[in-house]
Amino acid sequence: MNAQSNIVSQSAGVSDPGNRPAPQPFYWSVRREIWENRSIYVAPVLVAIVVLFGFLVSTIGLPERRREVLLLDPAKARAAIEMPYNMAAIMLILTAFIVGVFYCLDALYGERRDRSVLFWKSLPVSDRTTLFSKATIPLVVLPLLTFAVVLATQVLMMIWTTVLLIAHGMSPASTWTYVPLLRNAFILLYGLAAIALWHAPIYGWALLVSGWARRATFLWAVLPFLATAFFERITFGTSHFGSMLKDRLMGFAPKAFAFQMHSVDCPRLTPAAYLSSPGLWLGLTVAAVFIAVAIRLRRYRGPL
Repeated sequence: MNAQSNIVSQSAGVSDPGNRPAPQPFYWSVRREIWENRSIYVAPVLVAIVVLFGFLVSTIGLPERRREVLLLDPAKARAAIEMPYNMAAIMLILTAFIVGVFYCLDALYGERRDRSVLFWKSLPVSDRTTLFSKATIPLVVLPLLTFAVVLATQVLMMIWTTVLLIAHGMSPASTWTYVPLLRNAFILLYGLAAIALWHAPIYGWALLVSGWARRATFLWAVLPFLATAFFERITFGTSHFGSMLKDRLMGFAPKAFAFQMHSVDCPRLTPAAYLSSPGLWLGLTVAAVFIAVAIRLRRYRGPL
């Protein structure tokens, strides 16, 4: 009788609850953030389109310029040929940073403003899981998405350059020689990881402000630092705090890379120096503290 009832229930499409896959709250929380925040992937794609259009316009007269560039020494020729590809990568990396900051500033503030926090808190997902999923967006999702968009953009740029040079009776070998795609992809992935870890306290601070501020999250996130730097400058005549902020924004580069002037093989990766940098681990510690405070704020902070 039991065997017959089991057969009937299976034929009716009723599954055994014990055989259902375990829920994955962190995975689905990350997917929710991507679904609800289209700017995460729309902004990099739009910037890539603008970059490609600008590159298309700049290739007018490219064959003549390429002939002149190839007369230079290898280091200068490489720098000139690689420059458009590096500029495309820089523009997209900067876009990812801006998107990450504004996403974090709205991550907790937005759900308190539209009161959707009441609904999300009713689900069996802890505040810790929610904050970790939100922190994953600027630290993992955006770097990986930026890597894919930059790589696709540079491939399209190289294909167009190849077609244009062949159409003018020139060999495209200079492009593929001075712009090694696989090596640059590895350097790009390494650089994106280094940037994300270095900027972790910035994203952590933005999440904390998003969970605390009742309005104007951008001003609350920026003004305290600007006011402190200005106060130090006019009071003591020094700029140590401003230098610290500058180092937190751009200090990853001299630690993660070794730039050699007039060298065809630059930059050289220095992961050991980067990972042994006190600034990296201090920043990660501060970021962990900021995220821990943001978790507590979400637990007790109500809607606006």
